[in-house]
Amino acid sequence: MIVDNTIKSFLDEDFLLQTETARRLYHEYARAMPIIDYHCHLPPDQIAADRRFENLTQIWLYGDHYKWRAMRTNGIPERYCTGDASDYEKFEKWAETVPYTMRNPLYHWTHMELKNPFGVETVLNKNTAREVYDACTEQLPGLSTRTLLKHFNVRVVCTTDDPLDSLEHHRTIADADFGVRVLPTFRPDKAMAADDVATFQAYVSRTAEVCNREIRTLDDYLECLKQRHDYFASMGCRLSDHGLETVYAQPYTESVVRIIFQKLLFDVPMSKTEKLQFKSFMLDRFAEWDWEKGWTQQFHLGALRNNNQRMLRTLGPDTGWDSIGDFRQARPLARFLGRLDDRNQLAKTILYNLNPADNEIMATMIGNFNDGSMPGKIQFGSGWWFLDQKDGMERQINALSNMGLLSRFVGMLTDSRSFLSYPRHEYFRRILCNLFGRDVENGELPNDVEWIGKLVQDICYRNAESYFGF
Repeated sequence: MIVDNTIKSFLDEDFLLQTETARRLYHEYARAMPIIDYHCHLPPDQIAADRRFENLTQIWLYGDHYKWRAMRTNGIPERYCTGDASDYEKFEKWAETVPYTMRNPLYHWTHMELKNPFGVETVLNKNTAREVYDACTEQLPGLSTRTLLKHFNVRVVCTTDDPLDSLEHHRTIADADFGVRVLPTFRPDKAMAADDVATFQAYVSRTAEVCNREIRTLDDYLECLKQRHDYFASMGCRLSDHGLETVYAQPYTESVVRIIFQKLLFDVPMSKTEKLQFKSFMLDRFAEWDWEKGWTQQFHLGALRNNNQRMLRTLGPDTGWDSIGDFRQARPLARFLGRLDDRNQLAKTILYNLNPADNEIMATMIGNFNDGSMPGKIQFGSGWWFLDQKDGMERQINALSNMGLLSRFVGMLTDSRSFLSYPRHEYFRRILCNLFGRDVENGELPNDVEWIGKLVQDICYRNAESYFGF
């Protein structure tokens, strides 16, 4: 057998770092920076309970629709994804699938998450499944949700929460004071979901119960939601979030919206325009409240959700049946942000797109509304969902570099439900350092490693620390 010494070892200390400058930037500047995970879907009840997991499947495969999609594509029956197969059987089927994920980001993420925190460097496949499963499961008694967050050097976690959530788990976590701040994020999508009248009416009823008052008018509804917004602020919330196909920017008058609200309450037929008017009005109100409190509003745009109706009926949402959509983004975004800017009520804003064709739209849109009041007030968010992989991150970084200021970027987040997803920050940092290092060694940037290293640290941590004001 001929050994080619020019071939790098898989996932070694210089993984993704292709130049000496890139290696210096990562190891000397980026690697040790703390993490601010300002958008994720970690379950706060598990942090409050400091949950420990019984086996590797529970902590790694439960709820992970990325892995489920790959397994289904590999011909694995549903019982091994979300069904009644045993935990080890599910893991074994995932291990069987992993070799077929090469060049999908799952291959990198899988082995990075085995290496950190478990220290397992074995390549996962069907033959190594039992060895890896046992080696990781043996360590789980010492790896609770809180110890994992501290292990990954996380300083702040922002969960994603409905306005009607009691936030009791956040209060428990705050009382525990274990060294990581876990704060709520205000996600009011259900509060303006006029497309499904029955669901909306149920939400209004639930809002009335939580606020302990009757809701008969639009003013009643707004007062209740404002009360919840204030409560979230009292619990340390500093961000809102919206998951939309595109922002709502339909012209409206408040008097018309009052009538539309009554139609919603009493199930009176409405036009599509009326529904858009209601959603546009509500989105404006939430944006104004965010501005009043100095919060940051986030918009995750462009997902085409729940495409497989049969599986939606069987498994429910968020089980792996979503895709990239091709919605028009530029004009409604310009109208929405411009309307708030005209009133001097435009909060700090982060825009995330799911369609890579919209990268340059987002990168130029933020420049329309950065007003000099602070560095990077309007942000082009990191590669999201289908784009939080090597190619997606590089394209987002390059679009932002070409049309904005990468140096003012607030950096990476996990957007994950898994406590093992924090190596994604390492992945991002290695990619970022590699791009800077390549430019230095190509003579496209000066060989000022100290200054570029500072910029790297800013993007990895300091910009987010300053921007969000935690």
